[in-house]
Amino acid sequence: MTILGRISIRRRWWHSETDGSVACLDDYLAPAGEKVSVGVREMVCRVNSGKTCFRQAAADLARTAQVKMSSEQLRQLVEAEGGRVLRAQDAGEIEPGISVADCEVAGKPGTSRIYMGMDGVMIPIITDAEKQKRREKVVVNRRQAERAGKKRRPLPPRPRGADQSFKEFKTLVFYNEANTKRQILLSRRLRTQMGAIVKREARRVRFQAVQERIANVDGASWIPPQLEAAELRLHGLGLDFYHLSENVHRARRQVYGEENEGGRVWAAELLHVVKHQGYEAAYESLQTWQRGLRCNKRAAATRLLNYVVDRRDMINYPEFRSRDWQYGSGPTEARCKTSTARLKNSGQRWNSRSAEQVAALSNLIANGQWDYWASQKAATP
Repeated sequence: MTILGRISIRRRWWHSETDGSVACLDDYLAPAGEKVSVGVREMVCRVNSGKTCFRQAAADLARTAQVKMSSEQLRQLVEAEGGRVLRAQDAGEIEPGISVADCEVAGKPGTSRIYMGMDGVMIPIITDAEKQKRREKVVVNRRQAERAGKKRRPLPPRPRGADQSFKEFKTLVFYNEANTKRQILLSRRLRTQMGAIVKREARRVRFQAVQERIANVDGASWIPPQLEAAELRLHGLGLDFYHLSENVHRARRQVYGEENEGGRVWAAELLHVVKHQGYEAAYESLQTWQRGLRCNKRAAATRLLNYVVDRRDMINYPEFRSRDWQYGSGPTEARCKTSTARLKNSGQRWNSRSAEQVAALSNLIANGQWDYWASQKAATP
């Protein structure tokens, strides 16, 4: 199959008793045994990236490019290409989307700065019970077709589904000051395995070659140990200010109520202290506030105080402000959405491996790495 339609080829087969049969032309046209050209595979992946389902992608492909294939064949092609991209990334065969030169800070000649972030995002996964229901429907349809005289190949063994309907994937992002260049990765690895992934990707983007290296995270307890395991030698590790303010306002509502003006003034003053004076001043203010409360209100204040104490090493906003460093994880949160947009359409359920493969293609576009396809075409005779 090519971008100009299907072509039929008449070729000669050669046979020897020692080596068996071979069609030499096949190796020239499709060295890896592919029956779909690189151009079609690129087109399929591009069309699929903005669609809500494989059926719609197949219909649009046929309408716009006159390349006709079933939604099932399109799905298989997309997942296979996503797997190729993941293997190429693991092998370092795809240039990262950000370089040291991209990290030069505008207005500060000779200064380079890079940010990184990591977060968890939930993906809808097909459960084993759902797979069983799907298999039962397929069996019923096959029986009806067989009664009508249509032969069917035996079904392969049913793969097992997940034990839960949602699984946590991890989004890893490296980006420059202006957030114009980035390297994004979505991984299905466990939390405890992300340190090795971060270390590998940091090496690929030459993280250590940048002068100022900052991580902004949302405060999840599993992230700092993985950053430490990655040996990033950070110059700054910051708690996203928005997540801190969310916890402050949650405590404010529990203590003062939703509409109390005094509570809003208290929250604004506390956040001002945290931003301009740092952790120690904020800790003293919280302790004084907590002592004056009782029962449920005191419990809410204690939860906020414990949250701040547990993240004291990340609450250093005065230093970040003095050095013009960002202290928000907005770019990471945004990439959690864009990386998974294709995976979260209504009614969709994924295998973990398939979800990672499809997201790899979405990230290829977001990273500005679509030239990968040019290298694939160049490798084809």
